[in-house]
Amino acid sequence: MGFSPISLGVRFLLELSALAAFGYWGWKVSPGGLRWLAVLALPLLTAILWTVFATPGDPSRNGDTVVATPGALRFLLELAILFGAAWALYNAGAKTPATVLLVVLVVYHLTALDRVAWLFRH
Repeated sequence: MGFSPISLGVRFLLELSALAAFGYWGWKVSPGGLRWLAVLALPLLTAILWTVFATPGDPSRNGDTVVATPGALRFLLELAILFGAAWALYNAGAKTPATVLLVVLVVYHLTALDRVAWLFRH
């Protein structure tokens, strides 16, 4: 199920949510003029990490990668970014959106166990 178009669409929305969450967190926790830098830099850094470190041949992506990353390490990166986004929302005071994101993340990962297994095999 983790490679189905619906699952991939949900994952894409989760990725976009993570970018937005890190930008929101940066705005809420950064002082004054640094807010704008944080709003831009945190999502950009997250997107770079997400894009650069990938498992070659991942059917849920285009299969290309800049830095070939073992599947287990890629899975840990994904968990850090996606669940880190939920933490960022919670830490920024958006407790309800953080809880909703957390629940969606858990459900998504439970329904995408075939993708998780693929990552651990590669």
